[in-house]
This record gives sequence, C-alpha cells and structure tokens, in this order.
Amino acid sequence: MKKAGIIMIIGSLLLLGLFKFPLWNIVLGAPQYPDPLGMDIYIQGIQGVEEFDIQNIDGLNHYIGMKTIPKVEDMWEFSVFPKVIGLMVALGVIIGLLGFLGKVSYKWFLGWFIVMSILGLLGMYDFNLWLIEYGTDLDPKAIMKLLNPDGTPMTYKPPLLGYQKMLNFDVDSWPATGAYMIFAGMMLTVVAFFVGRYEYKKKVKTEPILKPALA
Repeated sequence: MKKAGIIMIIGSLLLLGLFKFPLWNIVLGAPQYPDPLGMDIYIQGIQGVEEFDIQNIDGLNHYIGMKTIPKVEDMWEFSVFPKVIGLMVALGVIIGLLGFLGKVSYKWFLGWFIVMSILGLLGMYDFNLWLIEYGTDLDPKAIMKLLNPDGTPMTYKPPLLGYQKMLNFDVDSWPATGAYMIFAGMMLTVVAFFVGRYEYKKKVKTEPILKPALA
C-alpha cells in the first residue's frame, strides 16, 4: 500500500497548517465602521484581523455587558487543542508509514478519519457553547440593556456558521484557511483508504497467479 501510505502521510501533515493559519473568522460590519471589525480564531488563541480590532470589539461589548475576548490563559482549549492536533498528526504519519511498509491494514486510514471527525464535531460543539456563553452571560450593570419585543433580555450570540443581523451590525462567521486545510487533509485520508483497498484487492487477485509460477 505504498501509494495509500504516502497519501495518508500527506493528509495528516496538512493539519499542521492549524499552527499557522486561523481556524475560524468572525467579522462585524456596521455603517459607523467602514472597515469591518474582525477576529481570527486560532487553536492557540484569538487575534484581531487588524491591529486594534480586538480592542474595538471589547469596547463595543462593554456597553452591552458582554465579556472581553478571552486571552490564551482564559480558555483551556488554547492549551489542549494544539496537543490534540499534534497527536493526531503524529498518529496519522505513523499509520501512513506502517501502511507504506505493509504493516497495517488500509482500514486504519478510515479509523483515523473517524476519530478525527469525532474530535472535530466535539470541537465545534465546544466552540458553540463558548459563543452561547459569550453572547448570553451579560453583565447586569451594563450601560445598555436592550430587550426583545416580548420583554426578555436581548442576547448577542454570534452565529456558529453563516450570517446574522445583530442590532445595526452584520455578523459573518465562516471557516478560515486552517479549517479548509483540515477538510482537505481528512479527505485525503479517505482517498488513502480507497486507494489502499484497491491495492489490497489487486494484490489478493495476483497472489494465486504468482504462487504456481514460483512453485
């Protein structure tokens, strides 16, 4: 399974892009901000798209009682996620090498994909929980206290994925470069599975022909 093993290794290594590129991007646009405010979410922390974006977002959030954008030390995810990604990259490379050497079945490639898919879903679930807390756990002493038409306090949870109108702000939340690299890497591991299965079946078919010839 040499070809499959190489594809598996390449797919796993693509996840290293998460240490360089943002995983997610949230942008806030409004008439008073000709240049939208944005933040890039990395597995190691959150940064503004422009130099003062985080500072400006925190300033706006202060008026409606939202928490400040968390720093690295404020969230356990920023210390755990890099370790998880590093472990999955190492595991994928090892499986790919063993597949290249014919030491493991092609089914291991699919197993890695399933584990990574579960971890990805858990990560998205955790991210959504953070957005909910961020947008609903408001300071009761906030300067502005806005209500919904039914009289309940207004919340400001950004969308997990897509577009949402929040007051006079247009909020967009979309995957960034790192997320696309994860997707590409995971799809390559699926390709590795099918290539490995094809190589295995081809080997099984040729073995009965080779054995009599060698006898």
